[in-house]
Amino acid sequence: MKIPEEFLEDHGFTLAAHIDRSRLIALFDAEMRAGLAGEPSSLAMIKTYIAPTRTNLAGKKAVVLDAGGTNFRGAIVSIPPAISHKENRPMPGVEREVGEDEFYASFANEIARLKPYANTAKVGWCFSYPAATTPDLDARLIKWTKNIKAPAIVGQYVGSELKRRAGIGEIAVINDTVATLLAAKALEGDRLYSSYIGFILGTGTNTAYVDKDLGMIVNAESGAFDKVDRSEFDRAVDEKSGNPGQQFLEKMIAGAYLGSIGLEILRAAAKAGYFSARARGLISGLRALSTKELGDFCAGDGDMGFAPDDARLARRFTLPVFERAAVLAAVELAAFVILSGEGIEADEPVAICIDGSTYYKTQAVDFAGIVKRELDNMLVRRRNVHYRIVPKVEDAPMIGAAIAAMI
Repeated sequence: MKIPEEFLEDHGFTLAAHIDRSRLIALFDAEMRAGLAGEPSSLAMIKTYIAPTRTNLAGKKAVVLDAGGTNFRGAIVSIPPAISHKENRPMPGVEREVGEDEFYASFANEIARLKPYANTAKVGWCFSYPAATTPDLDARLIKWTKNIKAPAIVGQYVGSELKRRAGIGEIAVINDTVATLLAAKALEGDRLYSSYIGFILGTGTNTAYVDKDLGMIVNAESGAFDKVDRSEFDRAVDEKSGNPGQQFLEKMIAGAYLGSIGLEILRAAAKAGYFSARARGLISGLRALSTKELGDFCAGDGDMGFAPDDARLARRFTLPVFERAAVLAAVELAAFVILSGEGIEADEPVAICIDGSTYYKTQAVDFAGIVKRELDNMLVRRRNVHYRIVPKVEDAPMIGAAIAAMI
């Protein structure tokens, strides 16, 4: 019987050590440039009409709304970064369908609550649902995700509607990845960065970068990258997902899917005769396996009911899922640093601001350590391109949305 690594490769799974980094970077580059040119591409490369500036923002305070899940938050964000008066509220449309008046009233009321504490007139709104950005930093909602039930809002310019109903003059609507990029500015102090990248790696994934030629941030929607080699296990997860045939890279590196890939591997290995009869029974009884459950197991936290020998074998089969994800995330980041055309001088690196639980909380591997090691090799050693992953910014989307309002 073949060793687990050979079994994985026989099913099309590329181990982390065998990923062709240079080839993938070149494929990323071609897709990014095609997207920018309006040619067919798996990457949307959406213009955002906003760019980081060197404006001194110290002392400014802005009203910020953050909506992107089943809850939304409102707060005052000040620079240097501090958050006050924060409250969480249910996202309108989560529990039942709502009309446009009720939908916007929730946000307008929050603005009214916070307005007395701000010294910046413009409101920042991190709106992380599929939307088309306009040059005046409005956003036209394309569709709802997260089971939000507010059909009347689809197709509307949400910023304009909220401005009218809240009686405010200006609002900046951006998504969470762009906001995460802008959050890096809050930490720069006197340090000079040549450019900025925002990277989300949590339940899903996305990347934003500053395009030199366009002079603005571009939201790549990078989770849709489709030029990466997929295994039989990846295809099985894709087919069972709610959006088959889409978001191929996301389904290989993001938290919503890693546990499912591991479960597909365990099922295939059990079917092939690996594991004891008892372990095969345990695996056949698994209806789902979350990324956190699998990650904790691979880190040695619990045995999932397996005998010691079966647990060791199961970890050997599934740990490569996390190792591959970390390397692919690094390749993705490297491609965007290279595309930025910056980082030529060591004292003015490209700042990378990262948000998301998969990157920071995965226990199976040293995710951050692998990403840094890979970036050092792909960028610094091979290309003499310099970067810096900035310290974790708590509430990065809120802080970035505030900066969008302030600049």
